[in-house]
Amino acid sequence: MSNGEHSDHGEWSDLLHGFIDGELDPAHTASFETHLATCRECAHEMEEALMVKRLAGREGVKWQAPDAVHARVQAALALEQVMMARAVAATIQTENPWRSFWRFVRQWSFIPSLAAVAASLMLVLNMPRQSQTIEDQLLASHVRSMLADHLTDVLTSDQHTVKPWFSGKIDFSPPVVDLAAQGFPLVGGRVDYLNGRVVAALIYHRHGHIINLFIWPGTATTRSSAEKEGYNFAEWYADGLVFWAVSDVSATDLSAFRDDFSRATAP
Repeated sequence: MSNGEHSDHGEWSDLLHGFIDGELDPAHTASFETHLATCRECAHEMEEALMVKRLAGREGVKWQAPDAVHARVQAALALEQVMMARAVAATIQTENPWRSFWRFVRQWSFIPSLAAVAASLMLVLNMPRQSQTIEDQLLASHVRSMLADHLTDVLTSDQHTVKPWFSGKIDFSPPVVDLAAQGFPLVGGRVDYLNGRVVAALIYHRHGHIINLFIWPGTATTRSSAEKEGYNFAEWYADGLVFWAVSDVSATDLSAFRDDFSRATAP
């Protein structure tokens, strides 16, 4: 193998993990399969990785992470994506857009899934809390729910199914209502991680857009609305619970959703 091939082998090694996990796009999959047919080193590395995967898949070996850990990792991934997007946008303002785009692709397109998870765990454990506003965390969770195929843990419009599903997963009982008659049909629910605790998230539709409604116990706050990164936020308080709705629907629609939800859940 030539020096040039050695210098590029780290890139193939990164692709290997994505290939095994089925995470590569068709172009990278075809390219890696061609390389694998002629590279003894990658073939050996893949054989070892597959053996580890088979061992980890045996009965009694797998460990299912608690919902809280899973939610923390997913939230960290989303926060990292938001921060990366901000960094790219800032860079594009100061250099050639195409050069910025291709540099971004080269830098991030070959990251193995395990490395991303490890980085996310470090982000959760080490990032100073004061550097993350509640809006940042809410936005990251909202974006992550749509990008990471984790919009719902329980997918149903039946409020009588969603509400009891939360029992045992969180330490409070969130109100759940279907607002289809008002133009905000219920999609389902999930657990998420925000502001140092596990929270409930209800998902609603509005003309093809997603509304994430985050709920957790808290003290009274003033009803407020805000806008950040092109997303709208609505906050309110009722019966010992804090509610935050996040969506890219208009501020008027989000305010209407807040009012409709408040009326439907009023004692």
